[in-house]
Amino acid sequence: MKRLLDALSDIWLVFTAEVRRVFGNPSVLLIFIGGSLIYPAIFCFVYLNEVVNMVPVAVVDESQSEASKRLVHKIDATPELVVDYQCATIEEAKTLLRDQRIHGFFFIPRDYGTRLAQMETAHVAVFCDMSPFLYYRCVMQGASNVLKDEMEHIEIGRYELSGMTEVEAAGSFAPVKYDDVKLYNPSGGFTSFLVPALLVLVLHQTLFLGIGIVCGTANEDERYRLKIPTALRRKSIYRVTLGQVLCYLLIYVPLSAIVLVLVPYIAHLPQIGAIHDVILMLLPFLLATICFSIAFGNFFIHERTNGILYFIFFSVILLFLSGIVWPQSNLPSFWSAVSYLFPSTPGMRGFVKITSMGATLSEARSEYLTLWIQTAVYFELACQSLVFNKKFHKR
Repeated sequence: MKRLLDALSDIWLVFTAEVRRVFGNPSVLLIFIGGSLIYPAIFCFVYLNEVVNMVPVAVVDESQSEASKRLVHKIDATPELVVDYQCATIEEAKTLLRDQRIHGFFFIPRDYGTRLAQMETAHVAVFCDMSPFLYYRCVMQGASNVLKDEMEHIEIGRYELSGMTEVEAAGSFAPVKYDDVKLYNPSGGFTSFLVPALLVLVLHQTLFLGIGIVCGTANEDERYRLKIPTALRRKSIYRVTLGQVLCYLLIYVPLSAIVLVLVPYIAHLPQIGAIHDVILMLLPFLLATICFSIAFGNFFIHERTNGILYFIFFSVILLFLSGIVWPQSNLPSFWSAVSYLFPSTPGMRGFVKITSMGATLSEARSEYLTLWIQTAVYFELACQSLVFNKKFHKR
């Protein structure tokens, strides 16, 4: 019993010392509190309009037939597109495209109406600007919807000319009806797709940067006593690491609740998972991230500014390695293995499964177990990094 009380006393001593270090460093407080709260608000505000609509396009109608005018009217009526210009030539439309006044244009050739009247296949060309990908997607989706509707109108008209009723013609053109259901993102919006994963990455990266600055400050000053109180110099490194981990864990539990629960609620992001599953996933994610950051900071960050460089270097890489914006199945095997070195990978995938897809914790078992394995490995590395750091300063 006495040994347990001594251990708890030692952990408390490290905890209070670490709290003083954190709250005595304005830069770390700004990153922990400001970064964790401001970045999610910025993401949600920037991507407030989930879907791009009313994209300006132009039409080059050389046909000027009744069929082509009907097609132009449908293009202007679809919610994705708005016809801002009707050009006389393709070159005029290309000039508008280069000036970014439009993001695509339709070319209807001179023989469009004639070929349809002769029961032949007519052609329509769609030109898109692919530099802003969301505009390209919107133009192509609008064009696809319009042309599909126009083809249905033309085919049904042809069937009716052969003697069929309107109902029979519609049934012949589309014998199978289908419903397009977008699972887990009904609006097809950019915010619902990306922001839930970004919120998890924000927690990971602010923790990493803040702890990196704390470690870099101590390493830069070459004062090992900043890491371990004098009374614990010859005590267990596990007690020291537990005290440090407990400090950052208690700071980030309320911040994580705001970022992962309150912010999605305010921004109307998908939240269909059970709250207790979110909490159970959060615990190993925070522990793994804290231990990873302490170990990395003690081993590699020897100046406080180095943490910022590592933060910038890793942020975009971790987003792509997570398998959210690019399918992990399409990653080379080497990079797929590298991605599991970082708690952000199972963390982002696990939280997206639970919050956006409604998975239970058992259905996110692989990510959950991976986070606990990372916690154990990085906790041991964090403990050993204290020994390494002590030897480093002795040299």
